[in-house]
Order: sequence, then structure tokens, then C-alpha cells
Amino acid sequence: MNDENSKAAPAAPAYKYMVSARFLNTKKAYNFGTDDASLKLGEKVVVETVRGLELGELLSDARDISEHQLTIPLKPVVRRATNRDIDNAARNANDEPAALKRCQECVDRLKLGMGLISAEYTLDRSKIVFSYVADDRVDFRELLKQLASTFRCRIELRQIGPRDKAKIVGGLGPCGQETCCSRYMDDFYIVSINMAKNQSLALNTAKLSGQCGKLMCCLKYEDENYKLLHKGMPKMNARIEYEGKKYRMTGMNALKQTVRLTNAEGAVDMTFDQLRHCLGRDEDVSQDETPKKLPE
Repeated sequence: MNDENSKAAPAAPAYKYMVSARFLNTKKAYNFGTDDASLKLGEKVVVETVRGLELGELLSDARDISEHQLTIPLKPVVRRATNRDIDNAARNANDEPAALKRCQECVDRLKLGMGLISAEYTLDRSKIVFSYVADDRVDFRELLKQLASTFRCRIELRQIGPRDKAKIVGGLGPCGQETCCSRYMDDFYIVSINMAKNQSLALNTAKLSGQCGKLMCCLKYEDENYKLLHKGMPKMNARIEYEGKKYRMTGMNALKQTVRLTNAEGAVDMTFDQLRHCLGRDEDVSQDETPKKLPE
């Protein structure tokens, strides 16, 4: 028997169509398989997920699965949602705050170092998922026993990070609008301090961080544009020779396309094009404007 074939993943059920759906209080779309070509955008459906049965809203009509190259097996659409399914989902949403409170009482009684964020029932109430944040590893074996005897269903404790917490809790950003992660983001970007440096922002982590304590996602939005504007330019504090004198580049404004060179005698402001010409990196630069020398 070929070892490679023996290790291959089991074949997924073959569906004729696929649909995209999202769940309550989420923005991210997930794909599901179906053989029902009549499913339409906006309909409520019951789908199978890794958690169990959940109620979702379709974000697309049923479309031919052969038009898509799938890399992972699809979970199925179980059925169109009935009035009973919709009522059950509403009842679950009403009961979740009370479940969260009861779980918090158990956590306090056991003096566990975990902060509860949310509680979510599956549609058939066969499982309840508690999301929490914690700085250290938590031994919640006794907590699971107490919760199982209290709720009489399967219990899942899911640890999430500070960015996921901010997405669930929501809030207003420094721009005055709802945080991007709560409003529309499906996934989180990788944000680095270099993105703030590219925008010549003061490296004050308190001002550059969102309510999650991590660097704000919006630093990512214009990073590619700033990289293009900086193309061909030396790095900050680079030593540059201009008109026979040595300078250090101490300032850069990418939007205005200007830089400042300074030495012990004074400072010189010039455009990006003029600096590139000075460095021999752009032979076509215009010489119409001469650098402005500033007093020391």
C-alpha cells in the first residue's frame, strides 16, 4: 500500500453548490456546502459548525461549487431556518447574560485568574462556549465540573487574546468612530512599529495603541503608500554630502515630499526629487527650485 495515499485526508462529502453565511454579531463570512440550488441571499439557515448547530444568515445565493477551488472540506447547510429555530436563537441570546453571570460566580468562588468575556449557546443548547482572557495558564478542571452540573450540557472554555476581546466588547477609537475590528474587520492585520516609523509618527506606544493594548490596526492602512513615497530615499539620520558639506537627515515629510538636512552650521530643506538628484538616484529631477537654507 502506498504510504502517501494511506495518509491522505478522507474525502469530503460532495456538494453541488456552496453558499456564504455569517453568524449573529459577526462580520466574517464562512462557506458551507449544499445540494439546494434555491437558497437565496438574506435567508436564515441552520448550519453545522465545529461547535455544533448554529443559525446563520446567507450572504450569497447558492452557486456552483465547480467554479471554486476549495482547499478544505465544507460543513453542510442542514436546513432552512424555521420559526422555531429563530425563536430558539432569540431565547439563547436572552439566556446568555445569565449564563455568563453564573459562570462568573463559579470563577470568583474558585479564585481563578481569568476574565470572562462572553457566553454563547449552540442552537440546540447541547453546548455552551465561554470565552475568556488570562495572563497565565488556568487550571479549570474544577470549574468544568461545576459548570457541567449547573448547565447540564457540554462546556467549552475558549481562551482568546486581547485583540479578540476588543472585537467582542467594542468601543470608540481615537478617531471617534467605532473600532474597526468591531465594525467590519474579518481578520487582524500584522502591525509593526516600523509602520509608525514610515509615517514619521512619535513612537509613543500609549498613543499608538488601541483599547486592546496592541498597535492600532489603522497603522496598516496607508503603510504601502508610505513605502512607495519613501522609495529611493535614505533612512532617517543618514549622513549626506550636499554642496561640499556633510549633513544628517533629521526630518522627513512624506506627504509634502520634503526632507530636512542639518549640521552644526544650520539646516537645509529640500524636496524628495532634489535629494534624489543630489544622491544621483534620479537623473530626470527638475532643478527649478533650489533648496531653502534655514538659520541655525
